[in-house]
Amino acid sequence: MTASVVVTGLGVMSPNGLGARDYWTAVQEGRSGIGRVTRFDPTPYPSRLAGEIPGFVAEDHLPSRLLPQTDRMTRLALTAADWALEDAKVVPGELPAFDMGVVTASSAGGFEFGQNELRKLWSQGSQYVSAYQSFAWFYAVNSGQISIRNGLKGPSGVVVSDQAGGLDAVAQARRQIRKGTPLILSGAVDASICPWGWVAQMTGGRMSTSDEPERAYLPFDAGARGHVPGEGGAILVMEDATAARERGARIYGEIAGYGATFDPRPGSARGPALRRAVELALEDAKVVPGDVDVVFADAAAVPELDRTEAEAVSAVFGRRGVPVTAPKTMTGRLYSGAAPLDLATAFLAMEEDEIPPTTNVEALPEYGLDLVTSRPRAARVRTAVVLARGQGGFNSAVVARAGSAAGDA
Repeated sequence: MTASVVVTGLGVMSPNGLGARDYWTAVQEGRSGIGRVTRFDPTPYPSRLAGEIPGFVAEDHLPSRLLPQTDRMTRLALTAADWALEDAKVVPGELPAFDMGVVTASSAGGFEFGQNELRKLWSQGSQYVSAYQSFAWFYAVNSGQISIRNGLKGPSGVVVSDQAGGLDAVAQARRQIRKGTPLILSGAVDASICPWGWVAQMTGGRMSTSDEPERAYLPFDAGARGHVPGEGGAILVMEDATAARERGARIYGEIAGYGATFDPRPGSARGPALRRAVELALEDAKVVPGDVDVVFADAAAVPELDRTEAEAVSAVFGRRGVPVTAPKTMTGRLYSGAAPLDLATAFLAMEEDEIPPTTNVEALPEYGLDLVTSRPRAARVRTAVVLARGQGGFNSAVVARAGSAAGDA
């Protein structure tokens, strides 16, 4: 029998909340973390809004020796990992080192590190000829730093991908646990609000140019004009269900199913593959569409992409057949950190029996979605589907089940 994999700890870094509880309160209140960029002067750029994490002082959370060798993304991720372990009541030093590992994702993060290395290259020449290699290598540093800091000597890896990568990392962590590693830290925290990162993101052509925080990021709305980028995400403590119960862990829920597909090349006769990713995830979880209580949408806020997602959801669940939400309208799209944060939000929604809202949006009737807007909706939430799509055609879906359901698995 295939082992069940459960989530026992959440470490949340979000533009509208530091820590899972602060974040959940913000989501319930509809509090946004989107505003004008402050980490650099955005005036010369067409896009000037972002979801920045306020009030985070790395020196308050990490040893001073770590600061010179890390950038903001890694500092946020290290702190989120600390919070996740604390939430799970896991003290790494008390467990066998090779029974614990880490698998994270990175997409837009690392640009700040690369930008700093390039400055050294420009200013000091050949002494820093390896700056480009250092930037490529940085993607592995995030996962490695978490491993080193906590003494995790089990499987370690990083998925370098766009928005879907956060779910792909969680799926890889589940595979490693099923192979025998009892505990894996997984998820993602992304951060690239720096000039180089900003320009790189703008090349995708999907960033909103609105200067109105409440009107800039409007998925499934007539005013959809692209997304607002953000920084943050979530780190999850994932465990073998039997091992978690034996140590008396509080279980948020189970990572019950996963599916991933890749869209066909443009101009081919085949349609988008998001629907198939959802179907694969449901099959893997052994649930039917009627079992699902809420879908957390990818929410690209690009009309063509919104339409594709709405069609996929309607094809699987029926027109207005399941509540849909996109709380990322309060944070911006956090790239590889977005879907792990949606997973954390889904588990919190299961605890509270409440679906968080998609703020500022009036869903177009033609999309046929039962979009939860304006305020939270009371509902019994036991099974959730989280969707993520990456630029270039990546699609991933994860089915999450509540703690009681996981305990029965």
